[in-house]
Amino acid sequence: MKDTENLKIAIYGAGAMGTVLGALLTLGGLKGVRLITRNEKHVAGLNEKGAQIECTAEKNTLTVPVTALTPAQMTEKYDIVFLMTKQRANKEILAFLSNYLHEDSVVCTTQNGLPEKSVAEAVGATRTYGGVASFGASFLGGGRVALTSKIDGMSMSVAGYENDEKKQALLLSVLSFAGKATGNDSFAIPAQNLAGARWSKLAINSAFSGLSVVTGLTFGEIAKKKKTKKIALGVLRECFKVANASGVKLEKMQGHDLQKLLGGTGFFKTAFARFALPIAMRKHKHLKSGMLRDVEEGRKCEIDYICGAVVDAGKAVGVETPFCAKIVELVHGIENGLYEISYENTDFFGV
Repeated sequence: MKDTENLKIAIYGAGAMGTVLGALLTLGGLKGVRLITRNEKHVAGLNEKGAQIECTAEKNTLTVPVTALTPAQMTEKYDIVFLMTKQRANKEILAFLSNYLHEDSVVCTTQNGLPEKSVAEAVGATRTYGGVASFGASFLGGGRVALTSKIDGMSMSVAGYENDEKKQALLLSVLSFAGKATGNDSFAIPAQNLAGARWSKLAINSAFSGLSVVTGLTFGEIAKKKKTKKIALGVLRECFKVANASGVKLEKMQGHDLQKLLGGTGFFKTAFARFALPIAMRKHKHLKSGMLRDVEEGRKCEIDYICGAVVDAGKAVGVETPFCAKIVELVHGIENGLYEISYENTDFFGV
């Protein structure tokens, strides 16, 4: 294997999150990073003006020269592929990517939900790794994205999926270059419990990304408003129950034990959870769901792989998930023109 600095690395699905990751890896000193997306205007903007990252929490803009491609322009085989597309098209995308992998390549999926199984079915379990990114970003286009999380709170944890973890150290070494770029030594984290990290992030995405589509609100607004706060806590608790019933021990998110902080029942614990929720989400308060952007632009979103994944997992272990099921129903209704994106949709939850 060549030196880390010279590895050929594909960020496949260089939208908001992928652009941030690719830019930080490049800024940190990696030479072989390629940002790949079907969005030709975004590719042109990235190549002509660099990746322009508007850091909303720090109120500044970071511009990083990068190399971007469309899938049609790919010619090389990559040592590492960070898969950052939506899950909806995994089968087709991974069949395409197989032409750009060698036998020692690694595919690290950072997709939301529980994506490792579908990746392993396509490229093999030994080459499949999972990465859980703890930061948020919004797509602006033309080479521009907004980083909506504070830089000092960004991290990515990685681990293998049913393999010997031989490439975990390599992935951590690669991700450490993003840490160098930001001065954040805690960016790259070895995940000892990938399923727990996945479920912790799935709980946040189910509560906040799903409700962002239903209401049009930012994560911070969801955490503050009375009805959405109640619904978000209901969704989180459903996720905790399903994970626990599935034998999964939830991992901390940015130092927070979410279940301990937000999962308690009874009057006092519920009152504390309502007080703590805006504090727990403060680093992501400006974030709006990427699924919201998809729906606003007339595309189907991946709600079935977020809240829908919780509903399916709940059925498998006998845990009811009415809040998650209602979000899935409403989002599909919005996609099909039956409902408008509106805070008034909270009335459907009966809280």
